[in-house]
Amino acid sequence: MNYPTAEVLEVKVDTARQLEERLNAAVRNLQLVAAHTRNRGILVTRLDPGHYTVSLSEHVPFGLTREQSR
Repeated sequence: MNYPTAEVLEVKVDTARQLEERLNAAVRNLQLVAAHTRNRGILVTRLDPGHYTVSLSEHVPFGLTREQSR
C-alpha cells in the first residue's frame, strides 16, 4: 500500500464551505500517514483568515487532532 508522504499540508480558502471540505481532506490525508507511523497526532494551525496548515506533530498524541491559531 502506498502512503502519502507529505507531513505538512497548506490549505487556502475563500469560503466557509471550502474551509470545511479542504481541511477535512487534509486531515484525512495525514491520518493515513499517522496511522502508518503511530507516533504523532495532527495539528491544524490558523495562520491568517483563510490560510491554514495541517501537519503531523510530536506535540499531539497519536489519534488526536488539535487546533491552534497564530
